[in-house]
Amino acid sequence: MIKKLFYGVIVLICMTISAQDTIMPLWPNGKIPNHVKSEEKETHREEGILIISKVQDPTIEVYLPSERNATGEAMLIFPGGGYGVLAYDWEGTDIAKFLNGKGIAGIVVKYRLPSEVSQVDKHNVPLIDAQRAIRLVRSKAESWNIKSDKIGIIGFSAGGHLASTLGTHYNEKVYEPLDTVDKLSARPDFMALGYPVITFGGKTHGGSKKNLIGENPSEAMIGHFSNEKQVSAETPPTFLMHATDDGAVPVENSLLFFQALRDNGVSATMHIYPKGGHGFSLAKKDNHLRGWTERMFEWIESLR
Repeated sequence: MIKKLFYGVIVLICMTISAQDTIMPLWPNGKIPNHVKSEEKETHREEGILIISKVQDPTIEVYLPSERNATGEAMLIFPGGGYGVLAYDWEGTDIAKFLNGKGIAGIVVKYRLPSEVSQVDKHNVPLIDAQRAIRLVRSKAESWNIKSDKIGIIGFSAGGHLASTLGTHYNEKVYEPLDTVDKLSARPDFMALGYPVITFGGKTHGGSKKNLIGENPSEAMIGHFSNEKQVSAETPPTFLMHATDDGAVPVENSLLFFQALRDNGVSATMHIYPKGGHGFSLAKKDNHLRGWTERMFEWIESLR
């Protein structure tokens, strides 16, 4: 009896471990592009949400739905934070768990934030990590029960800027290939953007712009990272949602991107809400605003 109980406990422990999320480094040890050794250390702090800053070792945190519920789709998640911090659970792991409930794999990208101390060419670093992240997920598609042509992305605020940068700059060579992973496509198959920073022009979010490209960027740099100017016919189908009363990232950011998508013949869906402010994540306490998630799932279903 004791032996059976012991083996039962072991089986339960093994099942629990196998169900836990997986955290994987983006890069081989010692081969992180544009990285400079420094005294800078990653920090985590709790402010009602988990805030991560000064990321040194970027990772992906993988949440997979049960095999029976899995749709075969995956979404890489880019939390916001003005390119200064990451709202890691609020716009990251909470989103991944929610996606799992719809049978979609949720993969949180802990990407590096621009740093004058630990990086060279800091403006390229978030995109470098984003390209590597989607290639890494694509390389694991079969073992994670994911369809390699059903890998999308979702980003919030500055994470929305990074997602839209990946969606428009996926072919840009920003690092030297390291292994077979880097031979895979970095193009997302679909893209969702929540109250995103899009432009670095007049309607931008000043903090995100300054943190990524500095206080006195050239006009060429501003144009390069104003993603409404980088849309092409090959940009992935896009879902946008924003609140009209957003006081941090003006709603015009989403409007500009939507118009650029239309002008280039790219399938686009946009939901603009009258109220909600900025950074509402799943908006679980707002009966109207929280409907954006169902609208997104309906949109994803329409792409199948």
